Amino acid sequence: MLDRKQITLARMQGGQSGTVIQIRGGHGMVNRLNALGIMPGKRITKISTMLMRGPVTIEVDRVQVAIGFGMANRIIVKLD
Repeated sequence: MLDRKQITLARMQGGQSGTVIQIRGGHGMVNRLNALGIMPGKRITKISTMLMRGPVTIEVDRVQVAIGFGMANRIIVKLD
């Protein structure tokens, strides 16, 4: 169960920052996110979300990356 400071990336507000603590997915998804620089221990900032479960834009290592809503829903972040 998630505590109050742990939230999925999809539920974060635009502009919020935090540290990735867990990725709940298979090897393929984890490898794809690792290639984008998204892995446990990395600090990320949510830039924006499109309406109706569209892509989520985040910033990791000063680079903006867009990922799908389903992927964002499986990334657990500890808020700052």
